[in-house]
Amino acid sequence: MKKNILFLAGLFLLLSGTLMAQTKVSGLVVDDTNAPIPYANVYFKGTSEGVITDENGKFYLESSSTYDEVVISFVGFAPKEIKLTKPVTYNLSVKLNEAQELKEVVLYSGKTSKKNNPAIDILRKIWERRRKNGLKMFKQYEYDKYEKVEFDMNSIDSAFMKNKIFKGMEFIFKHIDTSNVTGKTYLPIFINEALSKVYGDNVANRKKEVTTANKNSGFSDNQQVIAFIKDLYTDYDIYDNYLKFFDKDFVSPLSRTGINVYNYVLADSTYIDTKWCYNIVFYPRRKGELTFKGNFWVNDTTFAIKRIAMSASKAANINWVKDIYIEQEFDVLNDSVFLLNRDHMMTDFALNKKEKSKGVYGKRTTLYRDYVFDKKRPDDFYVAEVNKYDEEIHEKSDEFWDENRFESLNKDERGVYKMLDTLKTVPKFKRLYSLVATLGSGYYQMGHFDYGPIFSSFGYNDVEGIRIRTGGRTYFGQNDPWRIEAYTAYGFKDNKFKYGTSGKWMVNRDKRIILAGGNRRDIEQTGVSLTATSDVLGRSFASSSLFASGDNSKLTNVNFTTFSAEIEPVKHLVIRGSFNYRTLESASPETFRMDYYLDPNDHSKGTKGSLKQYEFGALLDYTPGRRTIGYGVERTDVDLNYARLYLNYSQGIKGLFGSDFEYQKLQFYYRQPVLVGGFGRLFATLEAGKIFGDVPLGLMGIVPGNQSYFIIENTYNLLNYYEFVADEYVSLHFEHNFNGRLFSRIPGLRKLNLREIIGIKGIYGTVSQGNIKLNASSIVYNAPQDVYWEYHAGIGNIFKVFRIDFAWRGSYLDMPDANKFAVKGVFGFHF
Repeated sequence: MKKNILFLAGLFLLLSGTLMAQTKVSGLVVDDTNAPIPYANVYFKGTSEGVITDENGKFYLESSSTYDEVVISFVGFAPKEIKLTKPVTYNLSVKLNEAQELKEVVLYSGKTSKKNNPAIDILRKIWERRRKNGLKMFKQYEYDKYEKVEFDMNSIDSAFMKNKIFKGMEFIFKHIDTSNVTGKTYLPIFINEALSKVYGDNVANRKKEVTTANKNSGFSDNQQVIAFIKDLYTDYDIYDNYLKFFDKDFVSPLSRTGINVYNYVLADSTYIDTKWCYNIVFYPRRKGELTFKGNFWVNDTTFAIKRIAMSASKAANINWVKDIYIEQEFDVLNDSVFLLNRDHMMTDFALNKKEKSKGVYGKRTTLYRDYVFDKKRPDDFYVAEVNKYDEEIHEKSDEFWDENRFESLNKDERGVYKMLDTLKTVPKFKRLYSLVATLGSGYYQMGHFDYGPIFSSFGYNDVEGIRIRTGGRTYFGQNDPWRIEAYTAYGFKDNKFKYGTSGKWMVNRDKRIILAGGNRRDIEQTGVSLTATSDVLGRSFASSSLFASGDNSKLTNVNFTTFSAEIEPVKHLVIRGSFNYRTLESASPETFRMDYYLDPNDHSKGTKGSLKQYEFGALLDYTPGRRTIGYGVERTDVDLNYARLYLNYSQGIKGLFGSDFEYQKLQFYYRQPVLVGGFGRLFATLEAGKIFGDVPLGLMGIVPGNQSYFIIENTYNLLNYYEFVADEYVSLHFEHNFNGRLFSRIPGLRKLNLREIIGIKGIYGTVSQGNIKLNASSIVYNAPQDVYWEYHAGIGNIFKVFRIDFAWRGSYLDMPDANKFAVKGVFGFHF
């Protein structure tokens, strides 16, 4: 395979007709015993262009210039110079000998000392100056930015190209190239370019980025791909203690805590652009932690970083990622100010970390120029626009891009746009793309209609038995101003059809004024969420779980109609008003009754088992830090790592449209993710609510149980449905994911890349005497007035896709049929 790769790399190197000379070299560095030497320096002689070997002693080095000599060195070994007789030299085997002469001895090898180490002395200077370097030196700043993102299939060999799946698409392999970081062949499948203007105010702690042009090809219309790319590449500051990539906190080599997780070696010093700089090599002290290996050049007077290159340790506890490579270069302004001018990041995504495994490169190159400082802007300038979408940004001509790119595309990149546009016309590719898009979104696209969600096609509960569902939605694109959705379902046990339909129309794009309405007639497991939602077609997992424990017959026939209007007056704040009408009755009167007394003080007047209720509501939904894809009536979240504050008020009006009750409901929800630097992420969720007035079971607050075998967010693992009810409650959930920080230090567990999770949940609630007297249902009201609580511990990342939790009940242990212990699991794909 390796010979084929090298043959193809050489072949396409010749066919590319590159006008610029290049030098490429790869190989393996070993010691006298032929053991690989990790983290050795490899650089072109007389330059600062270099890399360090990986954990297996392998390296790949490329330059756009022509060089005839490469130098390999490592602490404790004599350096070796290798002559290069041709521009491309692969598979070098370099053996370093232990230093014999005093002049060859390097002070540090293996684990370095934290004391009397000149590299750490320099690092402390960097810490002192970190807030006095770069953009942070100025009150305000502005600059122009160019970003290029590319995705490529890698490790392309002849066997891969001959695969039947590519029959009719052989022309794509004319665009194979070789990575200047790994030396692997790759084939571009997606490219995106963006030009923007960035403004910042360090005094007011504000930042604004305005995109002026955008161009892409490949999978540009797939929301999941776009969301993935947006989440993949977030901004970072190399001076920060922790760098967030793929939802993980990597310890920065410039972190104040770096000396606890990195070894540092002062390796070299030289002039770079007339500035005397020190070269410091760093590598992890332990395997399995979220760390990097690499080197940086730092100025000897300002102690600002001039250049840094680093790659993630292969032993880092991160899934689906084989390599991460980061390189930043800084320009010198006014002899003392170092400003970022180039940022390059490359990620090798693969199913495993084996050397020859095939995968996908994700590459981002960002260039910066035309800095302006201390130009104060009005405060309202930084106010984020709610939903600005300018179609002209995406329609710039090729001539515009030729004139405004910060650097020209190479021949392979220029060919990507044409190749991908051609590829999308190939029927076989369109079928493959449709399959991938369906699995990612859950919908199968049929013209301007999406069939689905396909994962809700089958279900089961004790009332309906086996349930089948079919439905779909209109879909013209991610920026649709309106959308209609509908479904129908059938239960083979109750022999009944159910249905639901909804429509949304965004009448004003700038402030996201949206009108929505719908109706649903279905069977529902109510009481699986403390905080109500307005999703007319939303149906809980518990309503049709194929795998559940205990009695799952406490289901309700729901006929729900709603109309709402909402506006987003400022970014991330939604205000909504709604009018709702619903009828509720038991779906299984033999096993579950929802009755209430017509007169709580005179039971002889009888009971009623159905409920009709009209209510209007007002809602505030604030989601600071939320990132979304699309500008249409529906948007896709990039991730869920943002805070949410939700306040909902509902007013039930008796007599209107035959409504049975008068009441007021107030509900509050607050969810906050907290990054605990280096120790994972904590999620805290607070819910509180109160019902003013007497209401029957169908309108009460039900403490959400979980009778499935799966982990469901914001439910209680040891509670059955309707085990606790409350008309006044406060609930608090804490869950912390250490992301493998603890297991990485335990021999035997380190290589498994498991992740540890702990959590605790509790709720306090009461039921008023009026509601107790009103109740004639089959449910005996029990309120958690002595505080119900439970706790759990889990192990995640089992085989990369499974998490298992063990939950224990902490109170109300003596209740009849109390579940004291449970095991829950969930499948998921996480980095």
